[in-house]
Amino acid sequence: MLEKTFYSEFIKHSFNIPLKVTYWDGSTKTYGEGEPKAHITIHKAIPIKDITNNASIALGEAYMDGVITIEGISLEDLVAAAYLDTSSFLHNKKFIKWLPKSSHSEAASKKDVQKHYDIGNEFYKIWLDKTMTYSCGYWESPEDSLYDAQMNKVHHIIKKLNPQPGGTLLDIGCGWGTLMLIAAKEYDLKVTGVTLSQEQCDYVNEQIKKYGLEDVAEVRLQDYRELPKSEKWDYITSVGMFEHVGKENLDEYFKVVSDHLAQNGNALIHGITRQQGGAINGWLNKWIFPGGYIPGLTENLDHIIDNGMQIYDLESLRRHYQKTTETWDKSFNAHRKEIENMFDERFCRMWDLYLQACAASFKVGNIDVMQYLISKGPAGASLPMTRDYMYK
Repeated sequence: MLEKTFYSEFIKHSFNIPLKVTYWDGSTKTYGEGEPKAHITIHKAIPIKDITNNASIALGEAYMDGVITIEGISLEDLVAAAYLDTSSFLHNKKFIKWLPKSSHSEAASKKDVQKHYDIGNEFYKIWLDKTMTYSCGYWESPEDSLYDAQMNKVHHIIKKLNPQPGGTLLDIGCGWGTLMLIAAKEYDLKVTGVTLSQEQCDYVNEQIKKYGLEDVAEVRLQDYRELPKSEKWDYITSVGMFEHVGKENLDEYFKVVSDHLAQNGNALIHGITRQQGGAINGWLNKWIFPGGYIPGLTENLDHIIDNGMQIYDLESLRRHYQKTTETWDKSFNAHRKEIENMFDERFCRMWDLYLQACAASFKVGNIDVMQYLISKGPAGASLPMTRDYMYK
């Protein structure tokens, strides 16, 4: 009886939409006013202690295990409804008391990156576009395909730097190399990429050989903190990277950018940011991005300025990342049976929840994605006076 009372109070304060809940004993209760927009079935009681320790972890794992099933609404819309209720478990500190411990030493960072990115290139090839780009797209038109959006993003980033032919570019956390290789092929830059993922490093090396770029492109399996101090580049890019370095290493991350950026050089740093301040989600940290931390906007600005750099331009791409994660999830589910054969149903439920929860978080503004155009020295000293150049 106490268990059901707890659940009833918990659910009543967790969503801003009416919904129907069927409990493990077959009883059903409706919460909120109006026709229920969702039907949640809890097939087995989740220990109250697990929910009070960290509700995101407890409920996420229950969904992964099939203990919770949902009908009548997408996961994205249900998670969005939880974010929009200010008293829900996603905001109430009573339900986020415990968080997975994380370390951001070089060894731990390598292990964390490999846990996520070394699932296998074949897995990512199934549902990403052919560029193998695993970051926010840039949707110039509603008719853009995912491939179009990713290519738009790469060019949008490089154009912001106003690169001059023959210049040098460092890509910190280069992923599968699309940005660095386009910079070499189409902008006549000499490029260096660093990654901690063996799978990504091998793939980029294959692409360098495929396109005959050995003289102008290299990729290193290296921690960004181990770059030789004497090396400097005219331009630096880093996409989707600072979310992985941890709160305690953010200052060092931006110091590395500053140390390796030539005087009056420019860097474009693109990453997930919270306008409300930094945060960790326990379930994502445990199951998807170990060691992940989403920094606050002002937090990043302080580190940039403290390390001798200045902001020239700042752009929010929140809606672009919402559309990107929605597109990824659609592609993921279109190949779900194939992915299930590679892994299992629990893995598929986990990734589906991850992608839709991210879309929901972007939708309601819980998280954002920002492009920071940074100068080493006075803001924009080597850049045109207006933003027109970015769109030519």
